[in-house]
Amino acid sequence: MSLQGKTLFITGASRGIGLAIALRAAKDGANIAIAAKTAEPNPKLPGTIYTAAQEIEQAGGKALPLVCDIRFEEQVNDAVARCVAQFGGIDICVNNASAIQLTGTLATDMKRYDLMQQINARGTYLVSKTCIPHLRRAANPHVLMLSPPLDMNAKWFAGHTAYTMAKFGMSMCVLGMTAEFAADGIAFNALWPRTGIATAAIRNALAGDEGMRHCRTTEILSDAAWLIFNKNAREFTGQFLIDDTFLVANGVTDFDRYRADPTKDLMPDFFVPDWIPPPAGVSLKALGSV
Repeated sequence: MSLQGKTLFITGASRGIGLAIALRAAKDGANIAIAAKTAEPNPKLPGTIYTAAQEIEQAGGKALPLVCDIRFEEQVNDAVARCVAQFGGIDICVNNASAIQLTGTLATDMKRYDLMQQINARGTYLVSKTCIPHLRRAANPHVLMLSPPLDMNAKWFAGHTAYTMAKFGMSMCVLGMTAEFAADGIAFNALWPRTGIATAAIRNALAGDEGMRHCRTTEILSDAAWLIFNKNAREFTGQFLIDDTFLVANGVTDFDRYRADPTKDLMPDFFVPDWIPPPAGVSLKALGSV
């Protein structure tokens, strides 16, 4: 299995999960279009599209840094066109870009509500729509959303209805587009982490530096994404996957290597349905604890 010569269009790939997926593909010699907003360094957010491009090239891939705010159709059209002009097509689209604010209804101003809807739900729809004509010409086309299973339990809405609506909007794209484009052989799947992932979002928006220690690293998602992209697109589609459950099913047995700090219990993520418990032998407890 390899992604050598494949072209990936990844939103939000200047850092975090998007960059990790890009670097895993780059090890195979893939081409990566980095579609993200960050062109200038931000003291609170590590990385820009240009530093990401350097890392991708050093890992063995070819990189195309693209300043792109996925809220704007003309920017997405231009970024996709530049990717196709540079690499000759698109094999894989990764909808990773996301906005988060975990506030209740009365505490969520409409500007922030709009931002989450525009980036998460609308942005995913727009990027997918723009890439699909090119994916139709690919040999094994995949679209991946970093979004959760559609579990309509009220507990996932209470406390942050606006954010949940926006994230579930991404997952509804998987549900609808899987059926709509089945005849074209394009796979649409969703991937979601069981635990918190050590990214800037955890540090800045959720739990700070201490929270980072209770997370898994981004590599658990990049390893899972790599396996998804190597599946037969006509056969493996319409899946809502939890990272460790999917990896176990594909022969992965060592999950301790994904821990940011083995001495800490792992922090459960939102949106993991009760019907998908941790795989046998996979614990969220600190190593050595009972």
